Amino acid sequence: MTTRNRPADCCDIPIIYAPVGYERQRELVALFKALSDGTRLEIFRLIASQSAPICVCDITERFPVSQPTISHHLKVLREAGLISVSRRGNWAYYAPARHGLDLLTGLPGRMELPEMAVI
Repeated sequence: MTTRNRPADCCDIPIIYAPVGYERQRELVALFKALSDGTRLEIFRLIASQSAPICVCDITERFPVSQPTISHHLKVLREAGLISVSRRGNWAYYAPARHGLDLLTGLPGRMELPEMAVI
């Protein structure tokens, strides 16, 4: 790395932040990729705003995409660790996953998330 002199009146010296380990970086990249799609972001927001797990039928009816597309988005969110699923008979119920929420809230400039039911 090359060093050079900073002009005296340039700006404040940037804060040095702690490096992120490989595993945490991998988790964060998966999390941000999962949330980079607008529909997935809105599905996650819907799930995270509920006080109890939400039935997949209530998720599907709120979006102008097919049921298989909703299932794909839910799978991506699950694999990223943002949501969890439980089964009751033929129905799947989704809730925010603690691990995914911890990743979001542990970031610098962390997001303020509402109180929610977490499974």
